[in-house]
This record gives sequence, C-alpha cells and structure tokens, in this order.
Amino acid sequence: MTIKELFMIAVEKKASDLHLVAGLAPALRIDGNLIYIEDKKAISAKEMEVLVYSMLDEDKKDRFLAAKELDISYAIDDYRYRVNLHFERGNIGVVARVINSKINSLDELGMPKVIYNLLDLKQGLILLTGPTGCGKSTTLASMVEYINTNRFCNIITLEDPIEYVFESKKSIIIQRQLGSDMLSFSEGLKHALRQDPNVIMVGEMRDLETIATTITLAETGHLVLATLHTYNASQTIDRIIDIFPPHQQNQVRMQLSMVLASVISQRLLPKIDGGRVAARELLLNTPAVANLIRENKITQIKTVIETNAKEGMVSMDHDLQRLYKEKQITKEIAQSQMDNPELLDKFSFK
Repeated sequence: MTIKELFMIAVEKKASDLHLVAGLAPALRIDGNLIYIEDKKAISAKEMEVLVYSMLDEDKKDRFLAAKELDISYAIDDYRYRVNLHFERGNIGVVARVINSKINSLDELGMPKVIYNLLDLKQGLILLTGPTGCGKSTTLASMVEYINTNRFCNIITLEDPIEYVFESKKSIIIQRQLGSDMLSFSEGLKHALRQDPNVIMVGEMRDLETIATTITLAETGHLVLATLHTYNASQTIDRIIDIFPPHQQNQVRMQLSMVLASVISQRLLPKIDGGRVAARELLLNTPAVANLIRENKITQIKTVIETNAKEGMVSMDHDLQRLYKEKQITKEIAQSQMDNPELLDKFSFK
C-alpha cells in the first residue's frame, strides 16, 4: 500500500478528504460522512512513517519534525491534494483534502448573480466565511477564475499551501505559498503593495496583523478576497473588530464600514439525490449596513439582510427554504440549519 494508491482511491470514490491514523484503517469523507476504505487493514505507526516520508524531501521532513505540524500541497498525475501532517499520541497522522483539478464556474456553484457585480469592483473587501470543509477554497478559486477570465489585471494569491493552480488568461496571476515563497501572510501582504496588484486573494485571515493589513489593502485601492472561519455575517464582523485592542476598535469599525463590500457565509449540506449543495447567506454593504457597523449595532444586521432581498441580500433561512422548495435538501436538513425552522412548515410537496 503506497500513498499514491490511497490518494487515487480517494479520487475514485469522489471523497473530499482522506484520513490516516496509526492503528486504524484508512478512512474517507464522502458527502460529509466518514467511512473506512473497504479491504484496507489498519496502518501501523511504522507504515505511517514510510507513507508520510515518501511525500517529503529532507527540508520538509526537518520542518515537520521540528514543528510537529506541516501543511503541504502534493500532486500525483493530474490530481492535487492539500495535506496536513501532525502528531497524535506520538504517532504521525495525515488528513489530505482532494483538490478538484477543474475549477468550477460560479454558475456551476450556484452563486447569486449579484456576486458577479462584486467581482467587477476596483476596490473593497469580499469575505467568504463558513466552518471547515464548507467549500470556501473551491468558491474562492471560482471567484479568482472569474476575474482571471473577464478582467485584465494583476492578481496575487497568498496561500497555505497552494491548492488550485491557475493558468493566466486575461489576467496575470502570481501565486505565493507560505513557507516557500513568503514567511507569513502579514509579510506577504505588506510586500504585495510593491508588486502592483489589482486583486489580492488571502487564503485565510488568521491573526491581528494579517487582518489589519488586509483592511488597509482594501482601503488603498485594491479588491481583496479573503476567508474567515465564522458562521454568519454578524459573527464575521464581530470577530474582525474584537481581535483588535479596545482602543483601536472604533477606528476599525470606521474602516470596515467603508471597505467592506460583502460577506458570503456558506455551508455544505447533503443533497437528496447524493452529493452536497451550498446554502449561503449574503450580506451587501449598503449605507444602512455601514451605519450599523460604525455605531456598533451588529446584532441588527440580520434584520437588514432579511428585509433587503431586493438589494440582492439573502438570509440563510431564506436560502434553505429555496433549496427545500427546489427539492435539493430534505425538510429535516433544512430545519436543522435554520434559526426559525417553523418557516418551513408552509411548504408541502407531494
């Protein structure tokens, strides 16, 4: 059993992730559910070392053993994987995300048409949020590819690690990877200003310095796309503001109210006929929203989303209702994700 064989099984089974744990059989996540690979025995700690070290050169091996953690991208034939290496109970563990070689279009992902207008902006901050495994990287890649196909500009991506590999089309695309091309997201962002960018994609806003620099870049005439691990639009704005010291928060509210273009919060749900589908909440930064951010009335943003559908905003409850009405998800799945599940009772299908 080689690492290539295991990775190719994950592709053939259309899994999103491969899990390797010493003492257990290899497992796949398919449509959100974990299952063991049939006919595969438990992997010993020694076998795990052989599998993992076959992916690493000496430099990466030394970094992994020193830090006890390592994120790498790995390619086999036409397939790419985002691999996390770690230790658990003294043994090496692996979680590998399968990266689709094809970048889906925004239409294929079912993105609202208003998103196309946002991607034509010359400056501003578009945030894509959601829990781990909700398809943020896939959606972000589709947004970058839309710009790449439709605009003549300079796009810089900062990633850990590089997942989707872009081919420059109408745009120039520069992809930089943490560790090999830059020392940190914050350092990469600072130097990006001297690389004449029009669009900057930040794989993840992880810390105060990265968030502060991202906001500044959006403020200084760039379109910035970034991700956060938050659950909805209101929580996203609170998270950004709360990471700053109290004496800076008023200034950050003012900056955010001016540069924020949109927050897209996404969840992946199991479809009735197999596979998964995205449910999305969409916040647009209208004058009313900007005013709520400045005045620290973030809790009222949910109401603004619900009452501004004509502007293109979508609440999570309404998108879940749509998916249920289109018979893409079950009533139980929809209601389990809704703030007001009783809203679904008015729909009935034969």
